[in-house]
Amino acid sequence: MKQAIVHIALVVRDYDEAIDFYVNKLGFELLDDTYQPAQDKRWVVVAPQGGAGTTILLARAARPEQEAAIGNQAGGRVFLFLNTDDFWRDIERLRTQGVRFVREPKEEDYGLVAVFEDLYGNLWDLLQLKDGHPIARRVAMA
Repeated sequence: MKQAIVHIALVVRDYDEAIDFYVNKLGFELLDDTYQPAQDKRWVVVAPQGGAGTTILLARAARPEQEAAIGNQAGGRVFLFLNTDDFWRDIERLRTQGVRFVREPKEEDYGLVAVFEDLYGNLWDLLQLKDGHPIARRVAMA
């Protein structure tokens, strides 16, 4: 059996401001932006450039309980993990784009890591996993 998680839904306040952040600051690709008139919403999908794995569905909050989750989808924990092939290049690029890092780069047993916030305050790990790490091998296969 072969299965994959295709999308992770990320609740956002506004489609266009979220697209601007993910595409213009993080450098993601905009894969889909389709209006769905029956539900009066857009289907907006972004993903890291060069990646073949899970994508992010930017889902505009439609109810108060969804609005409350904006920026706190993981209860203050790191929510998403972005692996890169060049940690220092991406740190510099993201800083140049004004992305706010809340934990400075650090070397761990598994590789290099720094924590940044998205435009709403959700926390992300920027990672460069060490060669041979089980997850690095899995990412390379995607």
